[in-house]
Amino acid sequence: MPRSYRDLVRLTATGVVLGLVMASCASPGEPEGGGPVTIEVPGRAATIGDALAAARPGDTVLVSPGVYRESVQVDKAGVTVRGTDRNSVVIDGEGLRSNGIVVTADRVVVENLTVRGHNLNGVLVTGMRDDSGGLARGSDGYHRLDPAKFPPVKGFAVRYVTAANNGLYGVYAFDAFDGVIEQSYASGHADSGFYVGQCKPCRIVVRDNVGEFNAVGYEQANASQEVYVVRNRFSHNRVGLTILSDYQEAFVPQQDAVIAGNLVTANSEPKTPAQADGAFGVGIGVAGGQRNQVRNNRVTAHPAAGIAIGSSEDIAPIRNRLTGNVAEGNALDLAYTATKRAPGVGNCLETAGSWRTLPAGLVSQWRCSAGTAAVARAGVRMPPVVEPAGISFRAVGTPPRQPGMPEGELGRPAAQTPDWLRLPVPAATLFAERVRAR
Repeated sequence: MPRSYRDLVRLTATGVVLGLVMASCASPGEPEGGGPVTIEVPGRAATIGDALAAARPGDTVLVSPGVYRESVQVDKAGVTVRGTDRNSVVIDGEGLRSNGIVVTADRVVVENLTVRGHNLNGVLVTGMRDDSGGLARGSDGYHRLDPAKFPPVKGFAVRYVTAANNGLYGVYAFDAFDGVIEQSYASGHADSGFYVGQCKPCRIVVRDNVGEFNAVGYEQANASQEVYVVRNRFSHNRVGLTILSDYQEAFVPQQDAVIAGNLVTANSEPKTPAQADGAFGVGIGVAGGQRNQVRNNRVTAHPAAGIAIGSSEDIAPIRNRLTGNVAEGNALDLAYTATKRAPGVGNCLETAGSWRTLPAGLVSQWRCSAGTAAVARAGVRMPPVVEPAGISFRAVGTPPRQPGMPEGELGRPAAQTPDWLRLPVPAATLFAERVRAR
C-alpha cells in the first residue's frame, strides 16, 4: 500500500533509457536528417543503458531477445523502450537492483518486454525526481508527498509488459497522469501487481490486464477523476482490487473512479506474498473512497467478502454506486464496515440477484433508483478469516508465456476514454488463456 513508497526511496535506480520509432541510424544518437532514430540493442549499443545514454528525445530503443541485468531510467521525453519479443526480452534485477525501468519524463512508452526480480518495482512511472535526476525522497509517514514541488509526469503508456517477482509493485504509476496501462501481466508482488496513486484529475486507463499471485491485484490510492479500471482479470491474489484514501499522499480523499467490466475471482490464494498490514479473501475493497462507480463486474468465490466498503481513518465512504454487478460464491457479497467515527452516507446498490449483505437488508435499503441518502449501521465488522502467512515474492512461480504486441499496435495513439457504460459483465473465463495453470 502507500506505505511502500517510503521504502522505494531507500535505493535509487541507475542507468538511463529512451526511444520512439522511425528511421535507422548509422551510430547511436546520430539521427539521419535530424529526425528520431531507432537504437538497436545489442546491435548498436551493448546494453539498454548505453542506448539510453546515446538517445535523444523522441528516439526508440529497440531491444532484441536476451537477459539484461541492469536497472534503467527514462528521463527524456517522448522515448519508446520496446522489446522485439515480450517473453524473451527480460530486464532482470537478480534480487540485487531496486527498480527495473524508472520513467521520469513525459510521453514515454514501455512495451513488449518482461521485468523481473527487482527489490522494489518492475516499471515505475513518477514525477518524484530530485535535482540530480534521481528519485526524490518519499513520504515519511508524517509529511505527504508534494506534487507542486515534484511536477507529475504528463503522458505515459505501459503496454504488453510482464512484471514478475518484484519486491513491491509490478507496474507503479505515481504522481503521473494522462496514461494507459494495458495488456500487461503482474504476479509475485508483495504489495500490488498494478498501482495508480496521487493524481487529480488522472485521465488514466487501466484495461485488459491480468494480476494474479500478488498481495493485491490492483491498488489505487488518492487517484481521482477519470480513472477507468476496465475489463481486467484479478484472480488468485490475497485481495483482488482496492480503492482508498490515504493521508500519506496528496489529493485526499479519493473520488470519482470507474471500476467496470472486471473479473474479480478467487482472491484467497495462500501462495502469495503477505502485506504487513494484512488483508485476505476480499474481491473489491473501498476504504474511504467517494463517488466511485462499481459497475458490471463479476465478483466470485471470496471467503471474506466479494465487495467490502469501509472508512479510512476519519474519511468516510460517500456516494459509491454499485450497479449491475454479479456476485456468486462469496461468504458475503457486500459488507459495509464503515466506522462510527466516519459512518458514510449515500452509497447505493442495484442488483437483480439475492445478495448476502452485512448488515442484512442492504439490497432493499440501498436502492440507487430510490435516490436515497441511506446510511447503513456503522461499526459492523466482518467475521474473521484466517489469513495464511504467505510466501516470499521470490518464491512465486514463473508466469506463463504472454501474448506479444501485434504489429498493428505500433504507434497507436494514447488511450481514449472507454465507453464503460456499455461494458457487459465479463464471462468467468475472461483472459483464462493468460493465467497460470492451477
